Amino acid sequence: MDRPILVTGGTGTLGRALVARLLAGGVSVRVMSRRPRRADDDRPCEWAVCDLARGAGLDAALADVRAVVHCATDLRNDVAATRRLTEAARRTGNPHLVYISITGIDEVPLPYYRAKLKAERLIQESGLPWTVLRTTQFHDLVAAFTTVQRRLPLVFTPRGVRFQPIEVTEVADRLAELARAAPAGRVPDMAGPEVRDARDLARATLRAAGLRRRVVPVPLPGKIIRSLRAGANLAPDRAVGTGTFEEYLAARARAGQR
Repeated sequence: MDRPILVTGGTGTLGRALVARLLAGGVSVRVMSRRPRRADDDRPCEWAVCDLARGAGLDAALADVRAVVHCATDLRNDVAATRRLTEAARRTGNPHLVYISITGIDEVPLPYYRAKLKAERLIQESGLPWTVLRTTQFHDLVAAFTTVQRRLPLVFTPRGVRFQPIEVTEVADRLAELARAAPAGRVPDMAGPEVRDARDLARATLRAAGLRRRVVPVPLPGKIIRSLRAGANLAPDRAVGTGTFEEYLAARARAGQR
């Protein structure tokens, strides 16, 4: 059997989709998670319990893997976790490290984006063979901006801000392809098929959920909002995604989610 590909954050939204894609392609997979495997999980993959925040179990998780797709993310510990991962990877066999990142992290001064940019640089300077893919926001994140406000009488959106959401399974397909290929450095970004105003996306989310709320665009100050209004989070020349936001919402409704 081939040496496995390790997926960090293998139980998250992207990680689950990626594991499914790799297994469907006949690839040996090892899932890294902080939690033990559930008793009802019968997928034909290996399991590695590891806490990236502390490094516990990391060397064992990396043992004899041919590639690592780093999907795990933590608002507080991304940089430290990535440093631990790269150091352990050098100790345990120099695997190909594939990192999922975000379009515009070098232009939008969000603290989380700055951490992702530092993590990218750690990978690039690690001495490991590496590939970095940046994408625009996933559909579920964009929808969440509205659904977290569903109990309010109004839904607020940032005025003048646009998004270009992409289907997570399409990103998983691309990551699976990159993990099986030779290291490629920074590859072209992936973006969704449509650039949409935040108010438009909020209205679509409400309609799909059967909710009636007034959507109120709010003018917000600051460098972060200015960069978003300027489109730093967009990649219209890389609109390679095909799944639309409405298709995502319809699929979620069929699954009984609101």
